[in-house]
Amino acid sequence: MDTKALRQKILDLAIRGKLVPQDPNDEPAEVLLERIREQKQQMLKEGKLKKKDLKNDTIIFKGEDNLHYEKFQDGTVKCIEDEIPFEVPEGWEWTRLRSIIHFIRNGATIKQYGDAKGLPITRIETIASGTIDRNRFGYANIFEVGKYESYILKDYDILMSHINSPKHLGKCALYEHEGDEKIIHGMNLLSIRTFSCSLSKYMCIVFRSTVFKDFVWEHMKQAVNQASITTTSISNSLFPLPPEEEQKRIVDFYDNVNKYVTAIDIDKDKIIQDISLVKSKILDLAIRGKLVPQDPNDEPASVLLERIRAEKEELIKQGKIKRDKKESVIFKGDDNSYYEKVGDEVFCIDEEIPYDIPNTWLWMRLENCCIKEIRRGKSPKYTENSNILVFAQKCNTKYNGIDISLAQYLDENTLNRYPADEYMQDGDVVINSTGTGTLGRIGIYRDFDNTTGLSIVPDSHITIIRGFSCICSYYLYAFIKAHQSELEKKGEGSTNQKELKPLTLKEMLIAIPPLSEQKRIDKSINVAFSHLAIIEKCLN
Repeated sequence: MDTKALRQKILDLAIRGKLVPQDPNDEPAEVLLERIREQKQQMLKEGKLKKKDLKNDTIIFKGEDNLHYEKFQDGTVKCIEDEIPFEVPEGWEWTRLRSIIHFIRNGATIKQYGDAKGLPITRIETIASGTIDRNRFGYANIFEVGKYESYILKDYDILMSHINSPKHLGKCALYEHEGDEKIIHGMNLLSIRTFSCSLSKYMCIVFRSTVFKDFVWEHMKQAVNQASITTTSISNSLFPLPPEEEQKRIVDFYDNVNKYVTAIDIDKDKIIQDISLVKSKILDLAIRGKLVPQDPNDEPASVLLERIRAEKEELIKQGKIKRDKKESVIFKGDDNSYYEKVGDEVFCIDEEIPYDIPNTWLWMRLENCCIKEIRRGKSPKYTENSNILVFAQKCNTKYNGIDISLAQYLDENTLNRYPADEYMQDGDVVINSTGTGTLGRIGIYRDFDNTTGLSIVPDSHITIIRGFSCICSYYLYAFIKAHQSELEKKGEGSTNQKELKPLTLKEMLIAIPPLSEQKRIDKSINVAFSHLAIIEKCLN
């Protein structure tokens, strides 16, 4: 179920008068508007409002020709039929937002400090979740209200983001006080105060609707990293106003439905988390020899090791690789301990062995599983268009696998820097190797991911792992993927410049099963993951 779309549909029905039935006994919105105008006039007499606060208030009405008109303070009338986005039920009225609110304004300009205390101050992050998050206030060592009295939030004030990324512009939250708290309305959030609880709650429903979001999108001003919308634009927005009693019914209905939708969201998130855990468990069982049964008829992995050596010798003869004089060989001694022979030296490595594996399996260093040296790609020179693509970290996405559409083009004048083995091949394991938040992410490149038909090379932030032909590429990917969380922690360097060094990967221990068992493991993982993918697709 698409809960986001469901919420949006409910909101859009609500502001069109199609969510709850109309009651002919309700006092019409026209009477509510007249009462608000009277309240404003009384506040003007009491000095709580100034003439300038009312000078732009207007009255919208339907003429005898059934068209909408707007009457201004100077008595002039204008047809605004082209502005009306949709018809509203009988008893409802169209109005400008400014005509039904006490005020709309920015908050107090106060420099906040990370380690400060005192009275809480709202900030953009305070309403990031669409509610008032009391864990995300700011502070400035202000302990007395003093000159900020007029900025203290009151029950049912609405806070709105008017400077933010386009996606979050117009986001709002309703304030309801807790205890005797005093919260200062800080800058970069607008505060909107209405004349009743029901109107504030209904107003939030309007602000969350597609109609208002479209209005914000049309009137926002965009800069490089953020967008903004003025208080004047928001004040001028058209507002569909129901009778007060219908406002209450709409709010009650939406709140009740929203509880169920939220419960679905929570269940959905829990299922997604469970799926992630199941995937991790499947990979963990696979690399321990517990996902598929061992077959005594399988050739042991020691035979596979001989094939790797034979393949290496052939490549050495062809001049494609150099002989490794310090090649690692891991074996089990007569004392049942694990030893590693590097050149002429032998070491006991029992403390490095993470878990027991079946007797037909063996341990190898990742470096010795690879036909290609484990290294990062080259720093590319880009161009607008060419016949060669560059695979960057963003192509190895967090949730959607490999996305070649995010690749850029390589300047072909630099092709002499790229030997044949630098071009990516089907089954290459890709590892994001720099940067906080992406370092250690594992993916597998398949030819079918690249629908362009163009050759592709990795950039200097990607490490390529390419195994020998007698090691299944997907098994190698699954094994390294099972250790992704560990690799993410092995970045070296400063906080913002961490890198996963090739040596760290070269020394990684890999549990190698017989080739036929690798194939059975690959098949089992793919079958299980395909079923989980169906569930994920249904959730989304």
